[in-house]
Amino acid sequence: MTIHKAISGRWLVPRLERVRAGVRPTTLAEVERKRDPFRLLVACVISLRTKDAVTAAASARLFAVAATPHAVAALDEVRIVELIFPAGFYNIKARQIREIARRIVAEHGGRVPGDRDALLAFPGVGRKTANLVLGLGFGVPAICVDTHVHRISNRLGLVRTRTPEQTEHALEDVLPQCYWIEINDLLVTFGQQICQPVSPWCSRCPLTARCPRTGVDRSR
Repeated sequence: MTIHKAISGRWLVPRLERVRAGVRPTTLAEVERKRDPFRLLVACVISLRTKDAVTAAASARLFAVAATPHAVAALDEVRIVELIFPAGFYNIKARQIREIARRIVAEHGGRVPGDRDALLAFPGVGRKTANLVLGLGFGVPAICVDTHVHRISNRLGLVRTRTPEQTEHALEDVLPQCYWIEINDLLVTFGQQICQPVSPWCSRCPLTARCPRTGVDRSR
């Protein structure tokens, strides 16, 4: 029987940083690292049920034409559709993006609000998106939980949860606050490169010594 040592944030984060350091940033990652709240918000809306590469390309096309709330609000929905196609649900997202831009201009003086409740009031914005914008855009400690973060946190035994929101609150208890903003980017990169949903690359994983591999039926 293998006994795994508990994983702590201080043990985990440096190893995840080394994985990220070896990966060339995608266009979407560059959007996130520029930390512009409006671009983050729009890119997150586009990303729902859409592959990262498609999201990155769609976001780049839109921002090349209109990169501010005023500029996006001035576009009609048809033009936004043309720019973000073939992102999933592009018609709905075009309507949401234009409405978000319009409301930012009308209700918030053209600036994205740095408040979770205000962000959640926008169409198409859920807790994941709100937390990403708060963290990366405003430096407010918030854990953005997507499918990678939820899956890997449970796989590593950091949490035992059923929903992303439960994972968010559980991670707040086990991760030092200084890691809350960064953990999403680290685990997303790790999930794409090594800890994939099906048959993860356990043979080259830097976390193997302490990972219980919860729910893993087969690996490489």
